[in-house]
Amino acid sequence: MTGDLGANLGAALHAFHFLRPVWLAALPALWLAVAWAARRREREGDWGGLIDAELLEGLRLGGSAPPARERLGAPWPWLAAAWTLAALALAGPSWQRAEAPGFRSGANWVLVLDLSPSMAATDLAPDRATRARYAIDDLLAQAHDAHVGLVVFSDEAYTVTPLTDDVQTVRALLAPLAPGIMPSAGDHLAAGLMQARQLLDRAGGVRGGRIVVLSDGFDDPAAALQAAAALQHGGARVDVVGIGTAAGAPLPDANGGFVAGAQGRPVLARLDPDPLQRVAAAGGGRYVDLAALPTLIASLTRTPVPGSASEHDAGEVARWRDGGAWLLPPLLLLAALLARRSWL
Repeated sequence: MTGDLGANLGAALHAFHFLRPVWLAALPALWLAVAWAARRREREGDWGGLIDAELLEGLRLGGSAPPARERLGAPWPWLAAAWTLAALALAGPSWQRAEAPGFRSGANWVLVLDLSPSMAATDLAPDRATRARYAIDDLLAQAHDAHVGLVVFSDEAYTVTPLTDDVQTVRALLAPLAPGIMPSAGDHLAAGLMQARQLLDRAGGVRGGRIVVLSDGFDDPAAALQAAAALQHGGARVDVVGIGTAAGAPLPDANGGFVAGAQGRPVLARLDPDPLQRVAAAGGGRYVDLAALPTLIASLTRTPVPGSASEHDAGEVARWRDGGAWLLPPLLLLAALLARRSWL
């Protein structure tokens, strides 16, 4: 028993240190200030050198009781002790470690939204682009600890927001996103994927990134597959959400009408999931339709990409306990003692 106590004491002494040792530099200044105050009081406040002891006793106020400093001695050692305890408490003496839950978030999501003309089709009410924005809003609602970026594309890709943990800002920018705001028409998914890669590179690297494409199709299959495969090779994952229905709807044109085919009939914009599934497979991810979006959200929030920081989120973080609080009771007692009237 005695051996264990001695071993624990030795370990504590070996681990003893100050968390904020810079406060110890204040001790010499505090001691000098106490010495200066004591000498000044002795020089300016000692009436015993000018008045006889018998007369000085009669001149004192408060009856015959001697002042506090005569009953308890000079206050300066006590003041020096109080200031020393205060400086030591602020310096943070520590000799024990405490385990605390730790969290390290490294999840980076880039949402890639298709704003090609076909996204104005109304087979999904009110239209595909609006339903895609609703899906993005659902994704943002679960991005509690992720950094989220938003990219839109038609024939070219544009960054709406870089990677940020301010989900409310991303959500606020969703409302105006529609095919009509794009400067030119097109449907080049590869451009959107390459823009997403640039955002991940600026955030520290592609590895561990999650890219979610919301699209009804694209017209550059070879380039899109190559871009998705390159992202997977770099350590990212590309998931795809299909927007639209197999029945489709008339393809809108720029004049508010519909695109007509060779026989004058409206061209239907139908969702073909096969090329979207191939892009997801090339990117190491999965393809879902809007009905299965909750399963993709669960995958994003619960299944980390191998090698990403989020794979090691849970854990314990060791930190040193601040033992300065143990010095507060004696410090308060000294402060109460020094607060006695007519002692200082």
